Amino acid sequence: MRLDHDSADLREIVSLNSSRQTRVQMVAEHMRASGEFRWVGLYDVDRERGLVINIAWSGAGAPAFPTFPISKGLTSRAIAAKRTINVGDVARDADYLTALGTTRSEIIIPIIGEESGEVVGTLDVESERANAFTPEVQTFLERCAKAIRPLWPK
Repeated sequence: MRLDHDSADLREIVSLNSSRQTRVQMVAEHMRASGEFRWVGLYDVDRERGLVINIAWSGAGAPAFPTFPISKGLTSRAIAAKRTINVGDVARDADYLTALGTTRSEIIIPIIGEESGEVVGTLDVESERANAFTPEVQTFLERCAKAIRPLWPK
């Protein structure tokens, strides 16, 4: 896994004069390739409707739950706590919503709105290996989440 790249590439993608959809898809693809991750997804948090909505993904397949209630899954913990949730073995966690059948570990990083201070989005990365997200990987992904925060307008 190459964690030596800084978030400059992501900031460059964020600043492109393209649609938000194009940029979030580029971010998902860039992050998956840069970190050699199996699956990367980006989500909006719609508090008014009480939903978490997938806006881009890169990996083996589309998420099994492209839209789900804000109160469900590991994502609900990240939103409530406003902090990263890193689960080394999803099979042992009752809150896990199966995205891909071969997922063993998952990390969800909340994206905090600059003005609102609320969770406006999430970065979700999955691995087929147990305990895939070391403290170094978590720090890397948290830096990435900060770099892409401007893609969430709140």
